[in-house]
Amino acid sequence: MSKTILACVDESSYASAVCDYAIWAATKLTSAVSFVHVLDKAIHTHTPDLSGSLGLGSQELLLKQLAELDEKHSELAILRGKAILSAAKLKVEEAGIGDVKDHLLQGAFVSSLNTLEANTRLLILGKRGFSSEDAHGYMGLHVERVIRNFSAPLLLAQQRYKEPRRIMLAYDASATADKIIHMLASSALFNGAPIHIVMAGDETETLKAKLKIASEVLKEAGFQTKTAIIAGEPDKVLSRYQQEHVIDLMVMGAYGHSRIRQFIVGSTTSAMISKAKSALLILR
Repeated sequence: MSKTILACVDESSYASAVCDYAIWAATKLTSAVSFVHVLDKAIHTHTPDLSGSLGLGSQELLLKQLAELDEKHSELAILRGKAILSAAKLKVEEAGIGDVKDHLLQGAFVSSLNTLEANTRLLILGKRGFSSEDAHGYMGLHVERVIRNFSAPLLLAQQRYKEPRRIMLAYDASATADKIIHMLASSALFNGAPIHIVMAGDETETLKAKLKIASEVLKEAGFQTKTAIIAGEPDKVLSRYQQEHVIDLMVMGAYGHSRIRQFIVGSTTSAMISKAKSALLILR
């Protein structure tokens, strides 16, 4: 079975942009699209268990009514989920994408996504979901756990879709960053778009040499490149560069695995995601 683009949709304002990025990616990669909506009962569909505070006997009718209400919530959540998936499929099909599937899952969000991981080529997720969509300057409830637990590339969408025409790679000269350079060079996703390769730190001959090698790899693959080394805190200077150069999509590495790397890279990754004004593609 060929891998597909997996797009997460909910009732938030990010869902439309998620659909648009799915259309863009499916067109670039000639790939099928699967939509998923997860019903996390613990968060969205469950009425509080008040039995411990109600006492026995005289409150049986109320407990029964609460159970019926819980069941009704679940039924409505399923109907709402089906409607969300139906609308997403229709939008993508109207854009000319013929192979579109959907999944309505129940359970914890991240573990539910993990059941589809083996067949996922690219995961697309809103930067925030319904419960946190107005929490500007922060990332959503599940984003960090998805990054740490899902191995496929992750595209985090902003509330408004913007076609990725100018790309920026947050480059740190690590082995992971060099791997990402080769991934970009071999992918059809950006199709020769100009790529800015930007480092945060003090300019040294060693870093300049690494940056030149990275640039040459992309140039040989047909990309136009621009390089820069900027002194300062990574999350601040890279975010500023993105805004000043009107970057449509930023590419960066995921969290590290060692405890030290998690502390250093992880905190920077989280800050970058929170402050970013563009879509982000997060790679391992």
